[in-house]
Parts: sequence; structure tokens; C-alpha cells
Amino acid sequence: MTTELLQFADHAPGRPYHAAFVVQPFRSQASEPHGHADFFEFMAVVSGHGRHLLPDCSQELRAGDVALARPHDRHALQGLAPVGMHFVNVAFPAALWRGFVDLAGFEAAEEWNESAAPPHWRLADRADRTAERAAEIFQRALTRYHPRPAMLDAMRFWTDLAELLGDADGRGTDPGAAGRPAWLTAVCTAMRQEENLRAGVPAMLRLAGVSPAHLSRSMRTHHQTTPTAFVTELRLQRAAELLTATSEPVTAVAQQCGFASQSYFTRCFRTVHGIPPREYRRRAWEAFVPRNSGPAERQS
Repeated sequence: MTTELLQFADHAPGRPYHAAFVVQPFRSQASEPHGHADFFEFMAVVSGHGRHLLPDCSQELRAGDVALARPHDRHALQGLAPVGMHFVNVAFPAALWRGFVDLAGFEAAEEWNESAAPPHWRLADRADRTAERAAEIFQRALTRYHPRPAMLDAMRFWTDLAELLGDADGRGTDPGAAGRPAWLTAVCTAMRQEENLRAGVPAMLRLAGVSPAHLSRSMRTHHQTTPTAFVTELRLQRAAELLTATSEPVTAVAQQCGFASQSYFTRCFRTVHGIPPREYRRRAWEAFVPRNSGPAERQS
């Protein structure tokens, strides 16, 4: 399956999530296959039915279903006769979702991300109002998306959906999920503060009060990453926010986020986003203002 790799910044730069009502008409051809470079996407089928096409399988979708597409998935959608499929999709940056998962200790999300095929919930088959509640959650996110959503709106969507789908899976949001120690959750949350982010791994060690080896083992066990990689991901997330919301020079953004040099920052940023920081900013501004009418960036 040949796929185009989509970037979140191309669709909703500077926003905590993107929401849309999608009409997938009945046709012999499916939508263009694509993948997500840096975001998750939930889809709630409102009416009709169709297929979620994946490299190794397909999932039948019908009214009341919820499906997830992850950053590493490659997929396409197909509406089936007679009317195709209508659904609401809500997409959000992977880094923001992982921050919520860490804070909530949401065990089910780890299993969703690691499963061979992306999760798919058939909520209409349940005897309770689960499908109706899911529709309400997605509709609220769609309504709040216009004219501009706040981070609180994203948090409400994640919290409501995590509770709903966690219950559907037989799991809820347990702060002690998967045996993750409370101190590690507190450290990962505190690292999102800018002063800690600039200080990096030494700040993690200071906040944790454990040895470097113990911190590394704990991060690998509970987050499948290293302290250095975790800090770098948070720094790049913060850098993307600053590039979108301010006119600070790229050099200043790099320094504010804790990168030792602009060249190293640019290499890391390009690896994650596929484009350099200045191009990311240009695309973000063009989404809201005509070309060349955004705030002028000071020379670095």
C-alpha cells in the first residue's frame, strides 16, 4: 500500500486537536491511502457503513462504531452501498496524547498502541447507551472545534472517551495502572514545566531523587524510552508550540527549549516533523493569514 504521510501541522497548526464531519460516499474506489507522521485519529461512525482498510486486514465499520488510527498505521477508508459512510474524526498530536496518558495513568492506551491492528469498538451491540454517549462526545468535540478549541476541550474529549472506551474494554483510568510508580508519573508531568525542560535529564534526576540507572530502568519499563529521548520529545513539542504562537527567532526557540545549538535542534525537528522549523512556522501561519502577512520573524 503506497501511502502519503500526513503532518498534523498541515491541518491544525497551533491547535490541540482537529475535528471534522466526513462524508465517505459509496464508490468502487477507496480513499487515498495515507499514514500519520505525528498524530492519532479517532473516528466515530454516525450513519451508513464502510471499511477501514489496513495493510494486513480490513475492519467493517457501521453506525455506532469507533475506530482508532495510530501514528504508525497506514490506512484508507471506503464507503459501501447504498449510502456510503458518515463519520466524525478527531485527530490530535501524539505528544499531547502521551502527556495525557502519563498524567491519567491510562493503561488501556498502552495496549491500544501496541496491538497488531488498530483498535475498533462495536459500541452499538452493547445494551447500554455506550454508542449514544460516544456520539455525544464526538459531537461536542466537533462543535467546540469552531471557531477555535482550547486545550481544556481536548482534555474533556480524552477524559470522556478514555472512560467510555476503557469501560468498554473492561478497564478504566486507574492512576496506579500497570504498576507505574507515582513518583515517575509526577516526574514526567513536572518535566513539562519550562524550567525543568531546559535543564533536561539532570532536572529529571533531581525531581526523581533516584540514581541514573534506576531512572533509566523505570523509563524503559513503563514508557519504553530513555530519559534523554523523553526529554527530547517534550522539547520538540514545546518548540512546535512556540514556532506556531510566537515570532521568536528559531535560535531563541531552540535555547528556550533546552537545545544546545540551533543546528542540533533543526536536525531533531526535521527528523520528527519531516520539515525544518522555519518551514513548519510558515505552514502554520499560512493556515490563518494570507501569505506574507504574518508577523515578521526577527533575524537570528
